[in-house]
Amino acid sequence: MYQAFSAARRAALLSSLLAFSVAGCAVGPDFKPPAPPAADAYVAGELPPRTASTPVTGGEAQEFQPGADLPGQWWTLFGSHTLEELIHEALAQYPDLAAQQAALRAARENVRAGQGAYFPQFQGTANGEREQVSGASIAPGFPGFIANIFQAGVNVSYTFDLFGGQRRTVEGLQAQAMEQDFRLEASYLTLTTNLAATTIQLASLHDQIDATREIVTLEEKLLTTVERQFALGSQPRSAVLQQRAALAATRATLPALQQQLAVADHQLAVLTGQFPRDAHPATFSLTDFTLPAKLPVSLPAALVAQRPDVRAQEMRLRAANAAIGVATANMLPQLTLTGTFGDESLVFGTLLQPGSSTWNLGAGLTQPLFEGGTLRARRRSAVALRDQAEAQYRLVVLQAFQNVADTLTALDNDARALGAQNDSLDAARASLDLVQRQYASGAANFVAVLLAQQAYQQARIASVSATAARYTDTITLFQALGGGWWNRQDAGTLRVAAETPRSGVAR
Repeated sequence: MYQAFSAARRAALLSSLLAFSVAGCAVGPDFKPPAPPAADAYVAGELPPRTASTPVTGGEAQEFQPGADLPGQWWTLFGSHTLEELIHEALAQYPDLAAQQAALRAARENVRAGQGAYFPQFQGTANGEREQVSGASIAPGFPGFIANIFQAGVNVSYTFDLFGGQRRTVEGLQAQAMEQDFRLEASYLTLTTNLAATTIQLASLHDQIDATREIVTLEEKLLTTVERQFALGSQPRSAVLQQRAALAATRATLPALQQQLAVADHQLAVLTGQFPRDAHPATFSLTDFTLPAKLPVSLPAALVAQRPDVRAQEMRLRAANAAIGVATANMLPQLTLTGTFGDESLVFGTLLQPGSSTWNLGAGLTQPLFEGGTLRARRRSAVALRDQAEAQYRLVVLQAFQNVADTLTALDNDARALGAQNDSLDAARASLDLVQRQYASGAANFVAVLLAQQAYQQARIASVSATAARYTDTITLFQALGGGWWNRQDAGTLRVAAETPRSGVAR
C-alpha cells in the first residue's frame, strides 16, 4: 500500500512538473507585430482619378481604384491566352520555385524537430561484456574470477522547459518557416512579373523591328527615285550617296534590335524552365495585349500585410525577438530528470527472468555560475540582432512605399508621354509626306527629305517604346502591391491570410 501511494505521489509530482514546464511563462519579450505606417497616401499631392488617354492601341485611360483588391492571377487582366499558357508553364518548370518549395519543406521539418524537445527522450540500450573481476574488490584474499555481464534497458531523460527557452526556440523556428513561405511567395511574384514584362519587351522589339523594316522600305523607294533622277541629271551624285548612307544607317539599327530580341527570347526560355535552343520563339505584338482599364490600388495601411518581402522581414524580426528569450533562458536553472529501467544478468539466458531487473531515477539542477560573461554577451548580441532586424523591417517598408509611389507617378506620366509621342509621330509623318511631295515637285531640297526621314524614324520607334512602357508600368504596379497572393488558392505554400486593411486614403 505504501509503495503504491509513493508511486502515485511520484507520478503526480512528475505530471505537475511537466504541466508547469509547458504552461509556465516564457522569458524574453513577447513579439508584437510592428504597427502599420501612419501614412495615408503614397505620394504628395493628388493623383488624377485616371490617366490621360491617347487614340491608339495601348493608349486607353486607366482608372485608379483606391482600396480595390488585386486578383491572385492578375496576368489574366491583359487578355493574352499565350501569356497565361507561358506563366502556367513557368510555374510548373522554373527551378527556383522548386528550390524555394524544398527550402519551405525543410523549414517545416525543423519546426517539427524543435517540438520534439517537448517530450521525454527514450533510448534503448543493450550490451554484453566479459571482464576480469578482482577478488580484492569483494573481500581480502578472495580469488579473482572472470564473469560475463549482459544488460538491456531503456534510458529516459527529460529537461523541463521551466523558463520557456525551448518554446522560444520553437517560436523562432516557426517564424523562420513563415519567412520561407513568404520568400516562396516573393519568388512566385518575381517569376510571374518578370515573365509578363519579358513578353511585353518581346512585343515591343517585334514592333520596333517591323517599324524599322517599314522605314527601310520607304528609304529604299526614295533611293530608287534619287538614283533615277541622278541618271537623268536632275540630282547630283551627292544626293545618291546621302540617301545610301541614310538607308545603311537605318539598316544598321536592325542587328541591335534583333540581338535584344534574341536575348529576350533566351530569357523567356529560361523563365519557362527550358534551354534557349529548345524553346520555341514566341512572336508577340503590343496589339496582342489589352491594357487593364481599372487599376486596383491597395490602401497604404494594407500594403505591409500584402507585400511578401515585408511579411518575410516581419517573420525575421519575430525570429530575432524569440532568440532573446532563448539567450535569457540559457542564463537560468535547467532541471533535468533521468532514469534507467532494464535487466542485468551474468547469464544471457536469465537476462529477462524475475530478479534481474534494475532501475535508477535521478534529477539534476544546473545553474550557470561563471561563464566569463559569455551568456550575458550572447543575450546582448541577441538584443542587437533584434534591433538590426527591426531597422531592416522599417527600410523594407519604406522601399515598398517607394515602389508603389514610383509606379503610380510613372503610370500617369507615361500616359501623358505616349500622347506627346503620338503627336510627335503624327507631325513627323505629315512632315515627311509634305517634304516628299515638295521634293518630287522640286520645291524642297534633298537635305530636308533626309531630316524628315530621321525625325519620322525616331518618332516611330519612340512611340512603340512609349506604348510598351504603359504595359510594363501596369505589371510593375501589380508587383509593387504584392501580386494578390492572398487571393490565390494553389497548393504547395502555407496559406497566410492578409491582415484586414485598415482605414486610409490612397492617392
